[in-house]
Amino acid sequence: MSFQNFKKFSTKLLSGEQSTKVKIFSTLSLLWMVLIGYLVWWNGLKSPGFDKSFKWEEWIWFGLVPAITPFIIYIIWKKDE
Repeated sequence: MSFQNFKKFSTKLLSGEQSTKVKIFSTLSLLWMVLIGYLVWWNGLKSPGFDKSFKWEEWIWFGLVPAITPFIIYIIWKKDE
């Protein structure tokens, strides 16, 4: 997997010329990141401690990593055109 493949995939993703499967994965990934971000924010507000800040490390590991993993797997296993 090279940087050119990633650049080509991201350009295609943002141009609107992707398949229905990629659109579904994109929508689910975005919804997942927003949901986990909301839950991390809510748990931070309701924590009994003094620190009420947003826990970025939790959002990265539970929101961002699972959301981008299907795209990485798709890029790796995608058939050559």
